[in-house]
Amino acid sequence: MRPTRNCPWNKCAFCSLYKGEKFQIRKVEEIKGDIDAVKRIEELIKEGSDEVNKVPRRCLTMVFAWVRSGKRTVFLQDSNTPIMRTSQLVEVIEYLRETFPAIERVTSYARSKTIARKSLEDLSELKEAGLGRLHLGLESGDDDILKMVNKGVTAEEHIEAGQKALEAGFELSEYVMPDLGGRELFEEHALNTANVLNKINPDYIRMRPLSVRKGTKLYEKWEKKDFQLSSPHERLREIKIMIKNLEVSAKLCFDHRLNGWRDKSGNRLFKVDYEGYELPEEKDLLLSLVEEGLRVDESHHLDVRKLKTPSL
Repeated sequence: MRPTRNCPWNKCAFCSLYKGEKFQIRKVEEIKGDIDAVKRIEELIKEGSDEVNKVPRRCLTMVFAWVRSGKRTVFLQDSNTPIMRTSQLVEVIEYLRETFPAIERVTSYARSKTIARKSLEDLSELKEAGLGRLHLGLESGDDDILKMVNKGVTAEEHIEAGQKALEAGFELSEYVMPDLGGRELFEEHALNTANVLNKINPDYIRMRPLSVRKGTKLYEKWEKKDFQLSSPHERLREIKIMIKNLEVSAKLCFDHRLNGWRDKSGNRLFKVDYEGYELPEEKDLLLSLVEEGLRVDESHHLDVRKLKTPSL
């Protein structure tokens, strides 16, 4: 569901999404209309009505898949829906849950800057209304790197946002981007990101390795050789530093295809699922996996520098 469209910031040097697109906060009644439309399509499916043939194929397929899955989860898109006025978003979430009582979890992406600016009272209202999980793009905990990629947020704001989200009762996922500092700043990236995560102590840490995408400022720097991507082994060494310095009770997840390292048998080095590895319980296991990956010849690992197009 898209209560908002596109991104209100849209300036990150590594991001190619939403370029040329204007950010929009949709009207509450329009969003409710979408919810009503989904409900009507569900009814047509259950009735076996011929009217269902008038529904656009893509919409029908999506609603059918969601209904078949049990209607348990909803993701609010696009990049920063909590930027809506709290009262309006509360109204949307409450209407959504009233219309579909089977929903167990509502999730949204959000910018740390937005969450940091929201009052704890506002965040608590959203949680009480039924927004249960937030995904924040931490990317890095190093201020120089955050400035370099024009993230529009500081490490301290990341910490404030994460702590406030948890205090309000949200389940929190923080996204980290290995190699965002490149070869030059890999150690600062690893150490300062671990430091920020330690102060937040989120529920999930999700690894999203950097790929430089055409049409971005970082791609331009990479083409001019002003930014150097790390090798697969160098990325693993960076991750090793980060893991060694993490002191959190969280799940560390490698649930993205760019986590393309291989073990000695040629299988994926890290398991690819949404629950990942428990920290601190599986910290030693993770470090041993990193060491195994470092013993595997680099030619067996995914190397974003050698892809035909770095735009993934």
